[in-house]
Amino acid sequence: METENFDSPLSVNRRPPDIEDYLDMIRRQKAWILGPAFGALVVAVLAAFLWPDTYLSSAVVRVVPPVVPDAFVPTNVNMEMSQRINSMAQQILSRTALTNIINSYGLYPRDRARLPMEDVVENMRKYDVRISNVVNFTTSEGKRQVPAFQISFAYENRSLAHKVCQDLVTRFINENARDRTNQSTFTTQFLKDQLDMSRRDLEVVEDKLARFRVTNAGKLPDQVPQNLQQLNALEQRLTNLNTTINRVKEDRLMMENQLRIYKEQLRTLSSPTEQVTVAQVQAAQEKNERMSKLDNDIQQMELQIAAMKESYKDTHPDVQRATAALNFLKKKREVMEKEEAARKPAAPKQATRTVINPNVVREARELEASIQRLQGALEAKALELDEALKEAQRVDVAVKTTQARIDATPLGEKEYMDLLRERDLVRERVEELNKKQSVSKIATDLENRQQGETLELLDPASIPQKPSEPNRAVIIGAGTGIGFVLGLLLGAGRELKDTSLKNLKDVRAYTQLNILGSIPLLENDLVVRRRRRLGWLAWSTACIVGLLIMSGSMYYYYFVVKV
Repeated sequence: METENFDSPLSVNRRPPDIEDYLDMIRRQKAWILGPAFGALVVAVLAAFLWPDTYLSSAVVRVVPPVVPDAFVPTNVNMEMSQRINSMAQQILSRTALTNIINSYGLYPRDRARLPMEDVVENMRKYDVRISNVVNFTTSEGKRQVPAFQISFAYENRSLAHKVCQDLVTRFINENARDRTNQSTFTTQFLKDQLDMSRRDLEVVEDKLARFRVTNAGKLPDQVPQNLQQLNALEQRLTNLNTTINRVKEDRLMMENQLRIYKEQLRTLSSPTEQVTVAQVQAAQEKNERMSKLDNDIQQMELQIAAMKESYKDTHPDVQRATAALNFLKKKREVMEKEEAARKPAAPKQATRTVINPNVVREARELEASIQRLQGALEAKALELDEALKEAQRVDVAVKTTQARIDATPLGEKEYMDLLRERDLVRERVEELNKKQSVSKIATDLENRQQGETLELLDPASIPQKPSEPNRAVIIGAGTGIGFVLGLLLGAGRELKDTSLKNLKDVRAYTQLNILGSIPLLENDLVVRRRRRLGWLAWSTACIVGLLIMSGSMYYYYFVVKV
């Protein structure tokens, strides 16, 4: 180790000290070592006994799982217990709550006298109240471990520490029940509000859908099969009506032909007394037979042409051939009528006679009755035909309307599908919210019955018998040790600063000379005694003062504070 010699500009290495040198150093620096140690002892004793006792009361609160498993009734509280404990601690350790506790129990009278309430509350929250995390605690039976956390409160009065710790535990248990109930209630109310909103949205969408359906009645995509079915039914109805019309027309033609025949027969029987010849009678019979056959052929051909026109146009070859055949039959009938008219004047005169034939009278009456019946039937057929034609027109209009609906269906299909999709989504949301609200109501009822996750007192708040702070033995020992170490450092510093030769070993090491003898330092005895007396006086005074200070602090603790 190098050191600087103030008498010479040169520096030399100091020799390594041995045990004897260390003992000499301690002997020379004993005042500097023991002085700080004794002063630190006095200060430590003073601090240890003036530091007021702090009693720690603690309680263990157990986390009780819900009675009904979550698999059956999911809880509405989504936070873990550790998070909820931190949240509840913020509520319980708020300024308002702690101020209420301080005022209720009269805590910290000296601090309240010299500090604002905010600082008192902050010091209480920071130093005196302790809340641990949720860990596994062993039960008093020692059989199993349960999740729990510890609440502690430190105060100089053991009774108040116990009461405040009980108050904090009660607040935690009540706050947990109230917090879970409120969260569950708020969740249920939120789901109810969302369900009401979704139902209103569903009503709005269904109103839009209803108005769209009313506006586009028959044009909706889901009504296409119904429209097609209706169209087929209308077309079938129209076909049946056309068949009915054709049948009525055929019946009318047949009735008109029969009426014409009856009228012709009635003309021939118009006079019951007349002069007739045998030839005239025979000619009339032959004429009536030919004319009836020809009229029947004409009537059949007209019915056939009417039926063909229902399926074909007038330019169709079959229609044209049938029309030509009908014209031929009509011309043939006209020719027969002309021939009959020309034959009458040229007929030779034959023998005649006047007869009254009762059969002719009876037949005439029967013909007149038949003519009246046919005329009534023709009127009925005319009415039936008119009704059928009107019904066919209505059905035709309905067919065109239905076909127009089917043709217009793709135009509003996208808007209609969007409305259906929106209605399905809203309805699905309503059903989902309804299920969630039902589950939430059950969970809320469970919380109201205090059957959810609760807090239970595992170990009640303890009544402290011994103070937890301060540890006076540790304080006094630590203070004395720190003072002793400080004295050693001061002594070592003085030794390092002193570069003088202390003994013969230093002389031999630094001068490299042989020592033949040594002369002791001679001082005045009076000066030596005076120095010793002053030293003893200083030490005695310091010890007495230190002992008084330590005694006073212990007396204050045992006879003032503890009493």
